[in-house]
Amino acid sequence: MGKSAHERSLPDNEAKAVSRMIRVSPQKLNLVAQMIRGKKVASALADLEFSRKRIAKDVRKCLESAIANAENNHDLDVDELVVAEAHVGKALVIKRFSPRGRGRMGRILKPFSHLTIIVRQVEAPAAAKA
Repeated sequence: MGKSAHERSLPDNEAKAVSRMIRVSPQKLNLVAQMIRGKKVASALADLEFSRKRIAKDVRKCLESAIANAENNHDLDVDELVVAEAHVGKALVIKRFSPRGRGRMGRILKPFSHLTIIVRQVEAPAAAKA
């Protein structure tokens, strides 16, 4: 009497991971996501490892999760994975106020973001026969 299995929304050669409520603005997160789009996962992990952006650590964690999902849940080959999509969504914005001079208030916005990474297995082109 349990629930029926949920239909898989991705093709068989893809896997995804989602990080929600990351404490950074979507604009800043998109700069880091742009670095890894379309790259092989080994190259993307190396870029994130040596990036000077604070949020690169969280993006790396999400990418590693997508790789683990591909390997363990969908039996995909890790060496042939490419970052197919890395898209950033807007989450809530916490508003805070800070006292300013002459009895005024300054508004401080603390934005959050969502990150979705989809990795796809692409077959390496067959070597030309000599």
